[in-house]
Amino acid sequence: MKTEKLQIENIKGIKLQAYLELPANQKPNYFAIFAHCFTCSSNLSAVKNISRSLTNHGFGVLRFDFTGLGRSEGEFADSHFSANVDDLISVNNFLKDTYKAPSLLVGHSLGGAAVLVAASKLNNIKAVATIGAPSTVNHVKHLFSHGIDEVKNKGEVEVNIGGRPFKIDEAFVSDFDKTDLPTIVKSLRKPLLILHSPIDSIVGINNAEQLYHKAHHPKSFVSLDNSDHLLSKTEDSKYVGNVIAAWVERYFDKKDNIMLDTNGEQLVGHLNLIEDNFTTSIQTKKHSFIADEPTTIGGDDFGPSPYEYLNASLAACTVMTLKMYAERKKWDLQEVFVYISYSKKHSDELELDVEKPGYLDHISKKLKFVGNLDDTQKQRLKEIASRCPVHKTLASEVVFNTSIILN
Repeated sequence: MKTEKLQIENIKGIKLQAYLELPANQKPNYFAIFAHCFTCSSNLSAVKNISRSLTNHGFGVLRFDFTGLGRSEGEFADSHFSANVDDLISVNNFLKDTYKAPSLLVGHSLGGAAVLVAASKLNNIKAVATIGAPSTVNHVKHLFSHGIDEVKNKGEVEVNIGGRPFKIDEAFVSDFDKTDLPTIVKSLRKPLLILHSPIDSIVGINNAEQLYHKAHHPKSFVSLDNSDHLLSKTEDSKYVGNVIAAWVERYFDKKDNIMLDTNGEQLVGHLNLIEDNFTTSIQTKKHSFIADEPTTIGGDDFGPSPYEYLNASLAACTVMTLKMYAERKKWDLQEVFVYISYSKKHSDELELDVEKPGYLDHISKKLKFVGNLDDTQKQRLKEIASRCPVHKTLASEVVFNTSIILN
C-alpha cells in the first residue's frame, strides 16, 4: 500500500489535509472517498484500517479531514454539516480532475449522513456505504445541547464534545436543521450498504432501521455485533472494510489488477517504510493480500507473518496433492487436515548426527484424514504428502538469483 499526502482546496479556499492510499500496484481499479465521524479526523485507526482493507481489494482510497478538524485549515464553527458536504464535493472534484472520478463513498457516523447527501449530488458515485450513521442530521445536536441556549444569547460559545473543547456559533447550530436526510435517502436510488452496531450508544440502532426503511433496493444491512460506535477494536474496523469491499464488487464491473512492471515475475511485495511499520502489501495478477509481523516483535498484526505464508503454501500444496492422489486411486478420502509449524531446533534435539551441530530450520507437518481408509492407505497418503511440489522445493537445495531493478 502506498500513501500520498495531499492538500485539497475547498470551495472557500480552505486547504484540507488528505491522504490518498493506493494498492500495491499503485494502479487502483476504482477510487473511494472516506468521510470520518463528527469531531474525528482521517487519522483515526478505524479509518486507516478500513482504507487499508479497501486498497487490498484494488481501491484507491482518499481520506481527509473536514474543515477545522485534524490538520485541515479553518475553524470548527465553519465545519457545519453543509460545509462537510461541500468538502466532500470538493474532494470528489479533485479526484475526478487529478486522478479518476471516485465511484464509492464511505462515511462513518455524521460522515455517513454527509456521504448520503453528497451521493445524491454526484452522478459519478455508484454506491454508498455508511457506518453507524444517524437517520436525521440534527441527531448530532444532542452532543452539544448543553451550549445551544448559550449560543442564542452570546452568539459564540465554547462547548465540550467528547472531552475536547470546540467553538460553535448560531449558524453552526441552525445548519443541522436544514437537511431532510430521510427524503434524500428515499430518492437516492443507488446501492446502499448500512453497517451498524446493535449496542451503539452514540447513534442507536433504530437509526439504521429508519435509513433502511426509507431506502430503495438495492440496499443491504450488516450488523456490527459487539462493536462500539468508534470501532475502537481493530478486528471490527478490519471486518467493516472487508465487508464493504466484498459487497461493492456486485455493483462494479470486474477488472483484472494491472501489475507494476515486474519483468514477468509472478508476485510483487511492497512496503512503505514511512507510512507503515512492517505491514507489507503482496499482489499477484488477480489476488491481493497482506503480510505483517505480530505485535510481540513490533508489528501491527494486520496479516500473517512471512513464515506463516510459507506454512500456508506448504499446507495448500499438501492437501491438493493428496486430493488428486486419492481421487486417482478412488479411495474414500473425504477431508484432509494438515497442521504445520515452523521453528528453529537444535540438531541434538532432533537427534541428528551432523558434522557441525547447531540450530536447523524445522517444519512439523501433522496429517488428519477423514474417510473410510485403512492403515495401509493412510501410510501411503503420508508418503505422498512429502511429494507435493512445495515440500520437495523446501527439502531440496534452491538456487536464488537476486538482482536490482533500476528506476
